[in-house]
Amino acid sequence: MSWTDNIENQSIPGSDPISVTALLQRAKSALERALPLCWVTGEISGFKRAASGHCYFDLKDDAAQIACVLYRNRAALVGFELKDGAQVELRVRPAIYEPRGSLQFAVEQARLAGVGQLYEAFLRLKAKLFAEGLFDDDRKRALPAFPQRIGLITSTKAAALADMLRILRDRWPRAGVIVYAASVQGVNAPRELLAALTAANRRKECDVLVIGRGGGSIEDLWAFNDEALTRAVAASTIPIVSAVGHETDFSLCDFAADARAPTPTAAAALVTPEREAISGLVHDLAERAADALRSRLDRLGERLDRASERLRSSSSVIAPWREALLRLQARLHRAVTLSAPARRARLTRAHQRLALQIQRPPVASVRVERVATRMNALVSNVLTVQLSRLAQAAQALDLLNPQRVLDRGYAVVFAPDGSTASDAAKLPINSAIRVKLRRGKFAAQVTDIYDEPA
Repeated sequence: MSWTDNIENQSIPGSDPISVTALLQRAKSALERALPLCWVTGEISGFKRAASGHCYFDLKDDAAQIACVLYRNRAALVGFELKDGAQVELRVRPAIYEPRGSLQFAVEQARLAGVGQLYEAFLRLKAKLFAEGLFDDDRKRALPAFPQRIGLITSTKAAALADMLRILRDRWPRAGVIVYAASVQGVNAPRELLAALTAANRRKECDVLVIGRGGGSIEDLWAFNDEALTRAVAASTIPIVSAVGHETDFSLCDFAADARAPTPTAAAALVTPEREAISGLVHDLAERAADALRSRLDRLGERLDRASERLRSSSSVIAPWREALLRLQARLHRAVTLSAPARRARLTRAHQRLALQIQRPPVASVRVERVATRMNALVSNVLTVQLSRLAQAAQALDLLNPQRVLDRGYAVVFAPDGSTASDAAKLPINSAIRVKLRRGKFAAQVTDIYDEPA
C-alpha cells in the first residue's frame, strides 16, 4: 500500500475533517519515510542567497527540476562557490514549506560533480598503500633541529611560497633555501612534482624538504594523491614535510611524509627553530651553569671551614707532642752549642802547639795539616749526625701524631679527669667519658668493662 493510499484511508467519508496544517504534516511525514537522504546530481539554476544567509535555487537536469534550500549553517560548510551553471552533487531530504504548501528539498551536503568518484578512488588507494606499510610510524624520521639548507617543492607562482619564505627568513635566517619548482595543479603536476623530488634526493643538498601548496578543491589538490608521487615521498632519503591545502585537507602525501603540517606556513615553522626560543634556552643553560658553579663553590667553602675547624680542634691533642719536640730541639741545640766551643778550644790548642813547633822540620808541618783536616772532618761529621738525629726525631714525632691514628679510624678516650685513658679497668662504672674521632667529639658513659682475651 502506498503513502497516498494511507492518506485516502484516513480521509474516508464520514470521518472527521483535518486541518490543512495537519494534512501537510502527514504529507511531510509520509515523504520523509518514503524518500530517505540520498545524493542527487544536477545543475544549479536560479541561485539566490537571502539576507538571512539561506540559499535558494533549483537543481535541474535535461528533463526536470526541483526546488532546493540550503540553510545558513549548512552553507557555511560548503567548500566551493555555489552559482548558476555549477554541476553539483547534493545530499537532500524532502521537505514541505507549510506557508505555501510547496515541495522543496533541504540540502544537507554539497560537492562538485565527480568529487564522489575521486574520493572513492582516494580511499581505495589509501587502503592499498596502508596495507603495504607505506604509512607506518616506524618509517617516520625525526626532522633536523638546526637545518642548514631547506628545500621547498612547490610552484614559484603559489602564494604559499611567499608565506613560507617570509616565515623561514623571520625564524631561521641562517638557513639557505632552495626552491624546486613544479606545477601543483593540473595534469602535469604529478610528473613535475615527482621530478623535483627525485632531483632533490639526487643532489642531496638539503637537510629537510617541504612539499605542498595552498588550499583548494579536491580536484586542485589531486596531484598530491598520485600513487607514484606518494611512493617517492615515502622513499625519500631526506626527511620530508607534507603541507597540502588547509588544516582540514588530507592527501596521501600527508600520510607518507615524515611529518604533516596543516598549512605551508605551519610547515615553515615546523622545520625551523625559533631564535627567541634558542636564545632563551641558552640563557637558561647559562643560569643553570652559574647556579651549579655557585653551589660547588659553596660546598667547597663548607668543606674548607670544616677542615679549619678540625685543625683548630686538634691543637689540644697535638700540643703535648709539639712541646716534646721543642724540648728535644732545645736539648739538641744546647748539645751542639756546648760541644762546638769545646772542640773549637781543642782546635785552638792544637794550633798553638803547631805555632810552637813552627821551626820544626817540614814533616811536622805536614802532620799538623793532616791533624787539622781530620779535626775539621770530625766536627763536620758530628754536626751532620746531630742534624740527622734531629730530622729523625721530628719524623718520629710526626708519625706519633695522634691525629694520624684518628684518620685511620681509631678514637681517643678521655677519662673524667681529662687525661687520656689507656686502661679500661681504670675507668669507673657509670663514669662520663669523652671520645674524639677523626671528625668531632661525643660524650659517652661507661656501662660495663670487658677484659681483653689472653
